[in-house]
Amino acid sequence: PSSYFLVLLKASKGESDPLIWPSAIVETQTVTSSYLDMAQIRRPVETSFTSSNRIFSRTHKGDKISLCFPLFKNMSSEPCDFFDETVQDPLESSVSSPSMKVSRASNVGRIVNVISCPQEVQTAGPEVQTPAPFQRYLLNINLKHGKNLVIRDKRSGTSDPYVKFKLEGKQFYKSKVVYKNLNPRWNETQEIFVITLQVYDKNRTTDEFMGSSSICLTNLELYKTYEIELRLNDPKSKEDDMGAIIVEVCLMFRDATIKRSPNQAAQPQQRTAETQKNQLKNQMWTGVFGITLVEGQELPPCGQGDIYVRFRLGDQKYKSKNLCIQTNPQWREQFDFNQFEDNQEPLQVELFSKRGRKSEESWGMFEVDLSRLPLNERQLYTHVLDPEKGRLVFLVTLRPCWGVSITDIESATLAKPDERDSVVDKFSLKNSYKCMRDVGFLQVNVIKANDLPATDLNGKSNPVCVVELGNCKLQTHTMSKTLNPEWNKAFTFPIKDIHDVVELTVLNENGDKAPDFMGKVAIPLLTVQNGQVICLYLKKEDLGRASKGTITLVLEIIYNKVRAGIKTFQPKENKFSEENMKFSKKVLAQNIYRVRKISTAVLYTLQYIKSCFQWESTQRSLIAFLIFLVTVWHWELFMLPLFLLLLIGWNYFQLSTGKASSNQDLVSDECASESGKKGLMDKIHMVQEVVLAVQNVLEELANMGERIKNIFNWSVPFMSCLACLVLFVGAVLLYFIPLRYIVLIWGVDKFTKKLRNPYTIDNNEILDFLKRVPSDVQKVRRNYISKIAPIMKNKTLLRFIISTFHYVL
Repeated sequence: PSSYFLVLLKASKGESDPLIWPSAIVETQTVTSSYLDMAQIRRPVETSFTSSNRIFSRTHKGDKISLCFPLFKNMSSEPCDFFDETVQDPLESSVSSPSMKVSRASNVGRIVNVISCPQEVQTAGPEVQTPAPFQRYLLNINLKHGKNLVIRDKRSGTSDPYVKFKLEGKQFYKSKVVYKNLNPRWNETQEIFVITLQVYDKNRTTDEFMGSSSICLTNLELYKTYEIELRLNDPKSKEDDMGAIIVEVCLMFRDATIKRSPNQAAQPQQRTAETQKNQLKNQMWTGVFGITLVEGQELPPCGQGDIYVRFRLGDQKYKSKNLCIQTNPQWREQFDFNQFEDNQEPLQVELFSKRGRKSEESWGMFEVDLSRLPLNERQLYTHVLDPEKGRLVFLVTLRPCWGVSITDIESATLAKPDERDSVVDKFSLKNSYKCMRDVGFLQVNVIKANDLPATDLNGKSNPVCVVELGNCKLQTHTMSKTLNPEWNKAFTFPIKDIHDVVELTVLNENGDKAPDFMGKVAIPLLTVQNGQVICLYLKKEDLGRASKGTITLVLEIIYNKVRAGIKTFQPKENKFSEENMKFSKKVLAQNIYRVRKISTAVLYTLQYIKSCFQWESTQRSLIAFLIFLVTVWHWELFMLPLFLLLLIGWNYFQLSTGKASSNQDLVSDECASESGKKGLMDKIHMVQEVVLAVQNVLEELANMGERIKNIFNWSVPFMSCLACLVLFVGAVLLYFIPLRYIVLIWGVDKFTKKLRNPYTIDNNEILDFLKRVPSDVQKVRRNYISKIAPIMKNKTLLRFIISTFHYVL
């Protein structure tokens, strides 16, 4: 507005103190050595000032500060004092009359920029005039809609946009997320001092930038509404057109005529604390949507491929298992979504078909309004998909939620005797039959973290701690510029499964960018020791290696053992986060090592049994032979679980006496560290060995399956006829002779074969038979197909089998 000036004052040692006026209102900048002539002043006035406000702060050379300062007319030409005291907000203090003189400053190069100076004055007396209250502006923005935004989700061809409003790089408003829409509509109004806005695509992990724009205020008239189309741009993006955001803006005066009291002056801090409290409160959910995906109906059978269903409710996403394309696929899956008070978005359901690795097609998407869903009532939904794509059937039940809170440690739930007694009674054994879904109650006291890694250039970080239990997540407030944060927050969760793991992740808040990972710990619920202060070393994201820093916690858990035992035999809830599986040489080598370790243990056991048959130790073989005879002769079905029970009991005895350790067979990352020290050729040979081992195992499994298949489909009629004969004889023997006697005869033959013939060769008759049957690859290479017809014409074997049947009957 025309009544406002930009005034720049400069004081330099050893010179007079000139008053410099710019020729126009410009952006705040450091004053240079070039001076403007007084003739260039647009609105010349007297250069004398009267005020007692000591508003100039001590600055260093090249520093700058923006202040509000009143401008007066018709005053005496008294000199002005230049004070070196702490800045006070002109809106917080009244302007009085004693004169202010500009003296020679003791520090060289002090620069002060003064902006927003109204001309109106009030008469305080015949000699002293006082200014009107200082004026600030308010910008009212109505975020309407977006147009032709860029695609960030390549899989679905859409984006999930939302808008951030910023002032001087700090975010103070964030719009809602509009899912799967490149032309979103918000219709949100906010009164803000805003110039910059940025658009992002919402993802579960890292939000992707979609462009930014700014609002120019120089041409806005007071109390006039403008509809502005803001073109988005991103210097780092290759897209020529990133779309636009349409907003309505209105510039107006902010009412500052009322002087604020000291209590009102403390309101910004109160609002900050209240905002922080609301942010913590918005994390908590008040209910749980239990969703059961039942089936699809009348889906088109479109050949080969898979189909799956995606559910989305706000930031929560769930992907069903893949099923082959069929007319009536049966999923029968159950999962839960949390209900938040501030999230009124509908449930989005979309059916996909997938052919190949990257080929995906949407067969239909629809939304379900869950805002009016009654409590504890199961609702059946049958929705029609795209034309000729069938229907989808699922169930939704809204259940109330209990036990979610974020408080200070002093006021935590289990810190209060009455509430603790209530929780203990709720999960006591006498109440086991009540509310079987709630297994227990967990309280996590996040006290502090120490020696965290520095992620900012100033050697500090802005750490925040995220606590996760299954698909439930809460987080602390952000501690600014510290490597040793003290949160002192207590988080409580309802426990759905006693076998879940509590994960605490420390992140560095990084403004618009994705938070930086700093460390992570994972604690199984069954290992929690109630009330004990524990200090854990942070680990890397894969929890394999140690990271820098520690975190101090106190965990307490109360649960019902009956409900926990029943829940153990029910399907386990999967985590919503989708991990992009990538090939890793390290993971492949580690898995090969694990399989080889298990196979070695199995082979060792088989070798031990074989040594009993070989009579390598007479005493051992004799004892094994007697145990075999007694067990088979008196065998009953109950002996199988009894044998496993004795085996588990024996291992427990070994652990309790210290003769064995349950952690002795754990797979560590030593192989990874050793592989990192190897040369390039050693790594190449290691990869070749691993791939060759996988290739051989897969080949053996495929050959075994194809040979069994080829016996039944008469690929080699002789082998199939021979199998029929053996199976027929076995059926007759089992019909007339009890299985107990057959096993005894087989065992006696095995144990005495070495005694009867010391030089006998061991063999397995079934494997020897299967090795004679060709696999599909051998059939093609050895041309078995052309020999099938002539053999089938000669039905000698078939006649022999039929005559044998008649003879037995």
